[in-house]
Amino acid sequence: MWERIGAILRKEFIQTLREPRLRFLLFMPPLIQLIIFGYTVTLDVDHARIAWMDKDRTPESRALLARFQGSGRFDVVALADNEDEVQSILDHSDAHAVISVLPGFARDLARGRTAEVQVLLDGTNSNTASLVSAYSAGVIQAFAGDVRPKQAKNRQTIRVEARGPGGAAGMAAAPITAQTRVWFNPDLRSRNYFVPGVAANIMLMITLMLTAQAIVREREIGTMEQLMVTPMRPIELILGKTLPFALVGLTNLALVTGAALLIFRVPFRGNFLLLLFCGALFMMTSLGAGLFLSTISHTQQQANMAAFFFNTPAFMLSGFTFPIRNMPQSVQYLTYLDPLRYFMEIIRGVFLKGVGVSVLWPQMASLAVYGVIILTLSALRFHKNLD
Repeated sequence: MWERIGAILRKEFIQTLREPRLRFLLFMPPLIQLIIFGYTVTLDVDHARIAWMDKDRTPESRALLARFQGSGRFDVVALADNEDEVQSILDHSDAHAVISVLPGFARDLARGRTAEVQVLLDGTNSNTASLVSAYSAGVIQAFAGDVRPKQAKNRQTIRVEARGPGGAAGMAAAPITAQTRVWFNPDLRSRNYFVPGVAANIMLMITLMLTAQAIVREREIGTMEQLMVTPMRPIELILGKTLPFALVGLTNLALVTGAALLIFRVPFRGNFLLLLFCGALFMMTSLGAGLFLSTISHTQQQANMAAFFFNTPAFMLSGFTFPIRNMPQSVQYLTYLDPLRYFMEIIRGVFLKGVGVSVLWPQMASLAVYGVIILTLSALRFHKNLD
């Protein structure tokens, strides 16, 4: 049995690696995709563009402007004098927000009244608007905290009025100091969250597409007839067809992990052997799904299209970009049928949290169950014939 499996393994490796262009396509595209996705898929707003409208024109309002400029998060790209200019700036998306210091700002601070600062947000990108609003409120509240000790007798506050598509929300600086400590991703870099997810998606795409073409390619090049006259059983042919791509998938996982550490400096706090083992569990599902698609396709073009229609829903339901808890309840239940969801949780847990089997065993068990089911269905579907 193992001699026959070894023979088909050698055949697959020779057929897959004999062309230099194919060798390049097996290993370089995953690295290129990681680099492209790693630099482009980010939700961080490191430099928010703001416009400034000062209706008070006092030393206090200029001090607040200096606080925004010195925070390192904001770039003042325009100075507005009236509401029409504010409208034009937001209409042309020249700034993410317009900070407006209302008249009487310094007077209200001196008298202990609530001083108001209006933040007008461009809400076309809700994530960016939320971050800019939070950053602005933080700067203004920090400014209020510095001003308060100088005039403690007046107990003044600064009221922030943030306006966006959803209306206005008022926030007042409170005399309570909150100290926040972020675990696992102290700098709150979205790249640390997305890059491990990119590795999982690349692994699914590569193994699914390669395996989906396995049996179809034999039909197209005319070697299926030669396999039919051999004493090889269907299960042996399945193993011989999938094991080479499993090795390719694990190699790509190792390469992508190394690139994530070296290029993007993503922290890796877990066990690499555990990551490889979980990757092997996940590949039971991706290789089995690819083999199943290969048995129902008649051409390589059909296999590629079927792999595309399988990969896209898996990607959307995996929680890579969109939090699963924010999805409708019915869709949340549907995500439990997506093996990529479990591997996404595993790879992020290993990378960022450094957790082990004691935490990840439910996801590992789910991948094992799905892998056995999908491989079994693929084996039952497979027939060593031309039909």
